[in-house]
Amino acid sequence: MDNLETIHKPTITHTQLVRYAGASGDFNPIHTVVPIGEKAGLGGVIAHGMLIMGLAGDAIGKWFPRRNLRKFNVRFSAMTRPGESLCIEGSIINEIEVDGEIRYVGNITVKNREGERKLKGQFQVKKEI
Repeated sequence: MDNLETIHKPTITHTQLVRYAGASGDFNPIHTVVPIGEKAGLGGVIAHGMLIMGLAGDAIGKWFPRRNLRKFNVRFSAMTRPGESLCIEGSIINEIEVDGEIRYVGNITVKNREGERKLKGQFQVKKEI
């Protein structure tokens, strides 16, 4: 139906991963300690999946009032590493009624600059009348 404005996020940094670990309480060293990420066969540290989902959620909050979000689910496709820049694309694919409330159903995708998909998902938001 309707494409939403693409949102470009700043480049993911190692410092951002350390800060996110502190804020979220997820101190798994594959996200913050390069030698551990290398030893695990990851080629270095990787971003927290919930950080990437949070960036997607932030995009939904830019497209629609946060109070209107009703559902949000995602499936992760690829790891994200420091140095990658991400863009978030969304589209409205349907309009439904749930318990008397009209909602938009949308798709959301997070990709890096090279077009590698990191996450795809779906959301529902209340339609403001």
